[in-house]
Amino acid sequence: MATLFSRIIAGELPGRFVWQDPEIVAFLTIAPLRPGHTLVVPRREIDRWTDADGALLARCFEVAQAVGQGVQRAWNAPRAGLVIAGFEVPHLHIHVAPVWDMSDFDFSEVKEEEDQSALDEAAAKLRTSLLDLGYEQALNTGPVA
Repeated sequence: MATLFSRIIAGELPGRFVWQDPEIVAFLTIAPLRPGHTLVVPRREIDRWTDADGALLARCFEVAQAVGQGVQRAWNAPRAGLVIAGFEVPHLHIHVAPVWDMSDFDFSEVKEEEDQSALDEAAAKLRTSLLDLGYEQALNTGPVA
């Protein structure tokens, strides 16, 4: 059975994509730590990051770094935070979010965003930032099967 993330990638479920390339996608989470909280996900279903081959893992981190630059710029944050937890969905994903201090990493405080327009605005803001940084992958934001 396909993971939740595979269903989002395939367009079966909605997703606010900010990055797409042949191997990796990035989309906003519906339960953000802070506005702009993005998940970097390989298209291929791999449960644990420790099971990914080195090349795919390196590509995930390259995209996470680009997204980190984008969120830092878009929200004028001093840092972009990165977390690999892996408990929520059995599909490798890297959390990237603008952060100001360690309290921004408190996953026990997240809840699903009720204002869908806030998520749309955050996605548009991040895509613009990524494009300004020269990442044309931010243009390909629809589902790709």
